[in-house]
Amino acid sequence: MKVALVHDWLNQIGGAEAVLQALVELFPTAPSYTSIYSPQAMPPAYLGWEIRTTWLNRLPAIHRHHQPYLPLYPLAFGGLKLRDYDLVISNKSAFCLGIHVPPGTRHLCYCLTPTRFVWDFRTYVKLEQVGRPARLLARVTLPWLRRWERSAAERVTSFAAISTEIQSRIQRFYSRDSAVIHPPIDTDRFAPASFHKDYFLIVSRLIPYKRIDLAVQAFSELGLPLWIAGSGRDRKRLEALAGPSVRFLGRVPDKDLPDLYAHCRAYVLPGLEDFCISPVEAMASGRPVIAYARGGALDTVVEGVTGAFFPEPTAESLAEAVRRFGTLRFDRAAIRAHARQFDTSVFKARIRSWVTETESEP
Repeated sequence: MKVALVHDWLNQIGGAEAVLQALVELFPTAPSYTSIYSPQAMPPAYLGWEIRTTWLNRLPAIHRHHQPYLPLYPLAFGGLKLRDYDLVISNKSAFCLGIHVPPGTRHLCYCLTPTRFVWDFRTYVKLEQVGRPARLLARVTLPWLRRWERSAAERVTSFAAISTEIQSRIQRFYSRDSAVIHPPIDTDRFAPASFHKDYFLIVSRLIPYKRIDLAVQAFSELGLPLWIAGSGRDRKRLEALAGPSVRFLGRVPDKDLPDLYAHCRAYVLPGLEDFCISPVEAMASGRPVIAYARGGALDTVVEGVTGAFFPEPTAESLAEAVRRFGTLRFDRAAIRAHARQFDTSVFKARIRSWVTETESEP
């Protein structure tokens, strides 16, 4: 069976790239098609992959600033016609589901999210601080982009969603059913420690929609230690909000993350996430999670067993949950056992089953 993989862009590392890594391991001879590829921004292992880009890859400064070009991505992927394959799997958070395949080729879309830029435009431009010219251009093209994405979704053979949150969006925006296959997490990298320290932890890109600002405000007011690992364009703003109890670690090497997770008091997930891998890595380390009670956290966190929720997206609601957390007790072995159901081996088995189950679908 000849297989091709499709990915939106390769100029940054995140959860989408962890999914792509697992798919490449499942289908090692499959080429990976993408809009742009910046080798220096990606792990060295990518140099050994067969990566094929579109004409977007030649546009000025697109590797560093791909967002101004967003209206062009449908044109690039819409012009990508993948012939001579039996199976195409798109790993989609934006426009890569718009590829064309010939009759007889299955297109399975592993959906990280329907495109935020298209379906939640107002929130996207507010949190991403999109400039006025780009906003005006986007408003003009938005009706066309929505029609284009609906049409592209109709051509997909079968959808899988990363969480029940995304499953509901696929139904709402595309009118399509989908299975839920949670993203892969290498839980063997992590192990519980015999003790924890006093700090709370966030591991994240520092970008506006992650709502790290809520945690910074809450822990500054509480005077409790919050360590934030990660970098991003929102760091200066967050540092200006932070009190002395909040510590910014910058980018932490992957080899140091297991120890950081294992010794935190709890992991904090302040934003609405489609899924989010970091809280599961913390649970694989035996540590509980304090999370906003919406989105992917509802698939991964069990109230009172693996963590605690806060109901409103405010610093006050989060602070109240942190106070309540101090009265709770958790079993690190039970937390670790819960995290194992999200292991990479489970993901691969579910993908194999999905591929097999869709063999008879037109």
